[in-house]
Amino acid sequence: MTETYAAYGATEQLFKLCAKQADYEIVKDERGDPPKNEKGEEVGVGKGWWYNELGLTPTFNTWAQVTFLHMYMLTVRMRLFPAAHAPAWHQHLTDHFSYEAENRMVVHHNMAARGIRNRYLKDLFIQWRGVMTAYDEGLVKGDAVLATALWRNIYKGETVDGVGLAGLVAYVRRNLSRLEKLDDGNITAGEVEFSLPEVERVLVQMESPSMKMPFTEAQETSKKVQ
Repeated sequence: MTETYAAYGATEQLFKLCAKQADYEIVKDERGDPPKNEKGEEVGVGKGWWYNELGLTPTFNTWAQVTFLHMYMLTVRMRLFPAAHAPAWHQHLTDHFSYEAENRMVVHHNMAARGIRNRYLKDLFIQWRGVMTAYDEGLVKGDAVLATALWRNIYKGETVDGVGLAGLVAYVRRNLSRLEKLDDGNITAGEVEFSLPEVERVLVQMESPSMKMPFTEAQETSKKVQ
C-alpha cells in the first residue's frame, strides 16, 4: 500500500511536468465566448516552442497530444521498472491525465454535462493507446516512421515545417536517451526534466561536413564513424 501511495504522488509530479509543456489559456470575448477555429475547437493562447516555433494551435487537443508524447517517453522508461511494479506506475500516470483532462473540460471549456465529458475521456483513452502503438512502431522501424507518427498525432496530418518535424524527432530521441540513463530512483523521486526543444532545431539545421565532400569520400567517412 505504501508503494501505491508513493507511485501516485510521484506520477502526479511527473504528469505535471508533461502537462505544462504545451499549456494554454482560454481568453473569452465580452460575451464570454472563446474564439474557435474552422474545426469548431475553442482556441486559446499559448507560449513557447510548441506554439511559437512549431506553429501548433493552442487547443485542448494540441495540449492533449503534446502531453501524451511526454507521457509516452516516461512510459518507455517505466517499462524498465521491475515487472511487478511497472503497470501500477503506468496506470497512475494515465489516471492523472484523465483527472486533469476532465478538469480542463469543466474549467476552460465549460463542459458541464458529465455524460459528454465521459465520451470525450473514452475517446482520449483510445487515442492514448493508439499513440503508444504508433510511437512504439516508430522507435523500432526508424525515424521516418516515427516522424510520420508525430506528424499524424501532433500535427494532425496537416501542413508541416520539415525542419520542425525533424527537430521533434530528434527531441524525442534525445529525451528517451536521457531518461534511459537515469536510475529508477530518479524517476520514482520525480527528478526528471525534459531537454529544451529549441536546441534540436539548431542541430537539425546545421550542415554536415559530409555534405561538402565528394560522394565516395563521404561514404568512407560515414563507414569510419559507424
